[in-house]
Amino acid sequence: MRIYHFSEQPYPKAWVPENKSIRIVIPNSQCDPKELATIYHERLDEWLHADEMGLDIMINEHHATATCVCPVAAIPLAVLARQTRRARLLTLGYPIANRLDPVRVAEEFAMIDVLSRGRLEMGLVRGIQYEIPLSIRSGVGQMDRFWEAHDLIIKALSTRTGPFDWQGEHFQYPKVNVWPQPWQQPHPPVWITGRSPQNVREIAERGYVLATFLSGYDTRPVFDNYRKTCAELGRPVPGRDRFAYLGIVAIAQDRREAWRRAEIMSGYLRSSSIVAEPFNTPPGYFSVPDAARMLKGAGRPMVTTKDGKKVDAFKGELEDLVKAGIMFVGTPDDVTEQILEFDDKVGGLGHFLMMGHAGHMTHKEACDQITLMAKEVMPRLRKQAAPQVA
Repeated sequence: MRIYHFSEQPYPKAWVPENKSIRIVIPNSQCDPKELATIYHERLDEWLHADEMGLDIMINEHHATATCVCPVAAIPLAVLARQTRRARLLTLGYPIANRLDPVRVAEEFAMIDVLSRGRLEMGLVRGIQYEIPLSIRSGVGQMDRFWEAHDLIIKALSTRTGPFDWQGEHFQYPKVNVWPQPWQQPHPPVWITGRSPQNVREIAERGYVLATFLSGYDTRPVFDNYRKTCAELGRPVPGRDRFAYLGIVAIAQDRREAWRRAEIMSGYLRSSSIVAEPFNTPPGYFSVPDAARMLKGAGRPMVTTKDGKKVDAFKGELEDLVKAGIMFVGTPDDVTEQILEFDDKVGGLGHFLMMGHAGHMTHKEACDQITLMAKEVMPRLRKQAAPQVA
């Protein structure tokens, strides 16, 4: 099992009660560039520390929000491609359904892969619903745009014979010719996030890494759908390296300190959905089944604990969030045991994406968490992780 350190690079000073929305409509006058420079440097230093400690690295991007002040994932990826030495560099990811220029995305991926000498993990995501208005795109037909953009990016990265013409429904290019070609052939490994049956099936058909975020023990049927699809297609049983999960980790040598850190980090869950009402459910973004599930949960994402209790993934008590596999909290022994139990319950993980910094957590605390995960948890995970499901 590989462990990736991740932070959304938040700007927590803007999380104040008078802000009824910390996404989309929040003015950038609330962001001090001098303070933000410190935030950027601290997060980059944490990723460099993760590389030195033997962990891998995950980056994402969001737009017009205080929860994630990284609007261009390619920039920290490029910095880290040059400054790190061994870490795999994962972006989860690029919201390609909202990007206007998939060929530019392919060029960015190719250059970063070459700069890192073949360490890029190429993560493609649909994009969060709140940001539809920022993209001048509609939520209607978004997945069709996603898969066309995907097809174009893959062809652009894989073609070695010079320009080709692309005349699709959503994108048109008379000449596509990406320079440089990527280091990894024919292109860097592809990851895609997904939970719906149709989307998981499409990911499995292509043999990509399937990643889920904060889905807890409800991840098992998602992974099982991937395995079922492979069986139906006559493909080999997918290895654990096809499955990834993101959870929040609060770890310390002292259990009380770990729970204090957990309370700080839970601010991410409590606040990430604070958004003006018009941006919650853009027309066409959610399928009918997904919309029905949201209504049944009163618009809140509900997860199931290992003992069958339904918990609000945003507002649940910390103890319940641990039992649900959303958070992993405690001493190195505690966290190791929790991750191993989760690994067993979902049938085997190849990649654990650790949100190791969130909210008002300090740089020093984040570095301590990285060190503890690398020195005391990762060796045991790699040795003891359960066999994959047959």
